Amino acid sequence: MASMDLKFVILFLFPIVIGSLGNFFHFWHSTCLYFSGCRSRFIDFILRHLSVANLLVILSRGIPETMAALGMEEFLNNVGCKLVFYVQMLGKGVSFSNTCLLSVFQAITISPRSSRWAELKVKALKCIGPCPIICWVLHMLLNIRVPMLVSDKRNNKNITNTIDYQYCTAMSPDKDKNSIFVALTLSHDILCLKLMIWSSGSMAFILYRHKQRTQHIHRHISSRSSPETRASQSILMLVCTFVSLYALTSIMNVWFSFYSKPAWWLVKTSALIHVCFPTISPFILMTREQLVCRLMWKK
Repeated sequence: MASMDLKFVILFLFPIVIGSLGNFFHFWHSTCLYFSGCRSRFIDFILRHLSVANLLVILSRGIPETMAALGMEEFLNNVGCKLVFYVQMLGKGVSFSNTCLLSVFQAITISPRSSRWAELKVKALKCIGPCPIICWVLHMLLNIRVPMLVSDKRNNKNITNTIDYQYCTAMSPDKDKNSIFVALTLSHDILCLKLMIWSSGSMAFILYRHKQRTQHIHRHISSRSSPETRASQSILMLVCTFVSLYALTSIMNVWFSFYSKPAWWLVKTSALIHVCFPTISPFILMTREQLVCRLMWKK
């Protein structure tokens, strides 16, 4: 095994192990609060869906890439390749949408009662249930074309204008730009990015105003922030991380367009970037939260 391949094996094992454990623990904690009777926040429902989507991305991308780096190429048949890429894109899209939902719902939740957004709080809480489910259905439909663009290496007769993942091949992103599915996906991404930027800006402004108003109080009492403030700060960090990685991914896609057959190290680097957000997002959310269910320490 080449030394570079061994490095990629180690790099992909990190998100598989650490990222999977982080998302599983975050999902388990949220579920524990729900079934144990502890008071849970409304956004915990979105967080559970986000954890599942992150796990799908990590496992469907990380495991095949690790096996390919170990030298086990062509271990997937045509159906396996289509399924793996479909699950990967489905998880990626749902993770994107739920990150946007988290940001928007939290911005509405912490808005002052005197603001014009206050009346949206009740309506928003009623919508929080079906929204993650709608995201799954939406991305199942948006990614229905993905299996048509993917095949195993044995069945791929035309090796030009494709990306070689060692275990499967896929059409280069710029070759399918006339598809209506690409237009719909881009529209979804742009809308979600705009909503995240707007909601993040709103949260930052609200938190700044709140800090200014309560500055004199903190001189006399504990400066520990409220759960709502900590949740908002963690979601702000989450959105900033996502937008940064999304921009980096977009740059990589543009880079891909300059090659009819991208180099293997470029493909591996792109894969690592794709699993970065699902790996670190649970730890960002856990940094400012107490993630131990109180009932576990009782009786």
